[in-house]
Amino acid sequence: MDVEETGLVEGENLRHADLRHRKLAGADLRFADLTAACLMGVDLTDASLDHADLSHADLTNAVLAGADLSDACLRRARLRNADLRGARLVNANLCGADFEGADITGADFTHARILGAVR
Repeated sequence: MDVEETGLVEGENLRHADLRHRKLAGADLRFADLTAACLMGVDLTDASLDHADLSHADLTNAVLAGADLSDACLRRARLRNADLRGARLVNANLCGADFEGADITGADFTHARILGAVR
């Protein structure tokens, strides 16, 4: 996705940003700082979020189908009812994350850290 279309760039500081219900499918948010961001209902289908910091982010009802979250930090992130079908979470830090009601069908959690995660 083109930067002009999203207004977001790789590595951007989006701490505490309110991006709820935005359509960011295919966005390049690698290395972005999304700590405590409000991403409720956001569409991040096929987005690149590898190495992003999503600690304490609220991703309730977010669509992350096919997204790459490899090496991302989702410590204590809220992913309730999120769509993670086919998402790549290889080496992700999911400690304390809340996945209640999330669809994780086909998601790749290889080497992910899940201590204290709720499902």
